[in-house]
Amino acid sequence: MAVANHTPVTVVGLGLMGQALAGAFLKAGHATTVWNRSSDKAAGLVGEGATLAPSLKEAIEASPLIVLCVTDYDVVRSLLDSVSGDLAGKTLVNLTSGHSEGARETAEWVLEHGAQYLDGAIMAIPPVIGTEHATLLYGGSKEAYDAHESALKALGGATHLGTDYQLASLYDVALLGIMWGVLNSFLHGAALVGTAGVDASTFAPFANNWIGAVTNFVSAYAGQIDQGDFTAHDATIDTHLATMIHLIHESKAKGISSELPEFVKAVTDRAVAAGEGKSSYAAMFEQFKNAAK
Repeated sequence: MAVANHTPVTVVGLGLMGQALAGAFLKAGHATTVWNRSSDKAAGLVGEGATLAPSLKEAIEASPLIVLCVTDYDVVRSLLDSVSGDLAGKTLVNLTSGHSEGARETAEWVLEHGAQYLDGAIMAIPPVIGTEHATLLYGGSKEAYDAHESALKALGGATHLGTDYQLASLYDVALLGIMWGVLNSFLHGAALVGTAGVDASTFAPFANNWIGAVTNFVSAYAGQIDQGDFTAHDATIDTHLATMIHLIHESKAKGISSELPEFVKAVTDRAVAAGEGKSSYAAMFEQFKNAAK
């Protein structure tokens, strides 16, 4: 049941994530209108109390807060183009995955049509939306964020990164890169110990313990990057390089792919060639900051 002082919300896009977003708003007591090109996806939400708008125009008109979660920014723009005259005075929160250029261009277009805009990133999977395990990041109008913060927190932990509309998209892809780096390294490690008959489930607790320890390096190296001081306090790049060679050798000897450690070694070789062999591993930042030549 909607609560009188809760902002009405419209959710556009009812894929798995869109359905989870709408469900979280309903659970938090917001009058929730939904719209999707395929209306059958709204059936469950309507059963929970959502209102299915017969058209996108009516969906936009129904609420001051519009949350979009569709395929990509091109779809966002094509949908908004069709209702451009109905956006003035609204706040649009775009939780569609995309890139920073698309976020900036969409923000400029929305502002030109008299609406406020927040670009967001969802760092969670649909089942945890609306719980403490979901993290959502927002960039853009602080005024819009402050006005709708309580509603946005119905989706999970909410952080406003700043007024730059590109920030959420940049954080999104940067954090996904970390995820893939960790997961690919785990999968490579599981393949390696698997050659000795070790199950991945047996290896996983050791991997998780080490991943936790590596967070200490992240914090320490972040400070070094910000200060521009790459004095080695734990191990030099030369020391890391020697160990990488062992990992490549072991991978080849056991007949598994050595592509991942060879890539890491190639970047490390560039750092050594640049005279950073005696520096902290944090100095590798310079190799990622600049495009390879």
